[in-house]
Amino acid sequence: MAVNRSEHLANVLETHRMSHIDKLVQKFRDKRGDIKEALEEHYTSDIYSPLNSGSFGKHTAINIKFDLDIVVPFKRNSFATIEEMYNAVYDFLYEKYENTGLAQVRKQKVSIGVIFKADKDGDQISIDVVPGREISVDSYLDVRDLNIYFNKDTWGFSKGTYMKTNIQSQIDTIKSRDDERKIIRLLKIWKHSNSESYKSFLMELFTLKAFDKSTITGNLWEKTEGVLRYIKDNVTREDFTLKDPGNPSNDLMKNLTGFDRQNLSNKMGNMIDRITENSENIKIYFPVNKDFDTTESYGLKGSTGLSIPKDDQRFG
Repeated sequence: MAVNRSEHLANVLETHRMSHIDKLVQKFRDKRGDIKEALEEHYTSDIYSPLNSGSFGKHTAINIKFDLDIVVPFKRNSFATIEEMYNAVYDFLYEKYENTGLAQVRKQKVSIGVIFKADKDGDQISIDVVPGREISVDSYLDVRDLNIYFNKDTWGFSKGTYMKTNIQSQIDTIKSRDDERKIIRLLKIWKHSNSESYKSFLMELFTLKAFDKSTITGNLWEKTEGVLRYIKDNVTREDFTLKDPGNPSNDLMKNLTGFDRQNLSNKMGNMIDRITENSENIKIYFPVNKDFDTTESYGLKGSTGLSIPKDDQRFG
């Protein structure tokens, strides 16, 4: 019997809802709140109010892999350099959490990871802290621009350099775009379930641009197919760009080699072809989270299947 592809995707989204793991999410929120409070108490007038970011802030989180990030906006005169700011925040978090045996604290690409010890339920909470410094004195509250530090060579930037970003702009760009958020969540499920290495932020920007530049209509499968086809047809174009809403000079396409582009185009084309040929194949690319699927005999299960990234892949 043929699978109703749109109904299947709707069920996929339902089984990956964050509400299924409310108790775990609350633990993340509590730890995030503790860290924000510690930072505000320590840095007082040197910072503005820390900002929640990442997929949770954008409402694109899925319950097999999600993130609770904190962006800490420092005032322009708080540190002489961006590197000094980054290292100072690391030192503070290390002293407060690792030296007291509460968590492991590690330097990552642009963030500082605080990985708490597993609790009595076996849950290990991990929060990423991204320090940023406003670009000019007293400008942050008006424009929300920050410079962030690169602790490793990544995304085309060298260790020791910095980049302008605007997390609030990234969040505002996706605000109230419900159709786009559904497709983004589906692409994240595809990415995670099929062990794809493409950045979630890349898939997010592809989806937003597909809706902006082409006609994406119909039921849930037709909209998903429209985005897949847009990626397939455009990712190999030499003049194609994906500008970061937080920094228009940051084109994420520059980080993809010609091979990467062709490979992604092929994957999108193969996915469309296989699902078109046999609707059952949609279950391979977009599987339900069986722990929370009530349409099959296995019903609800206790495990969440949550995966915490090993590095700060979640920023943005």
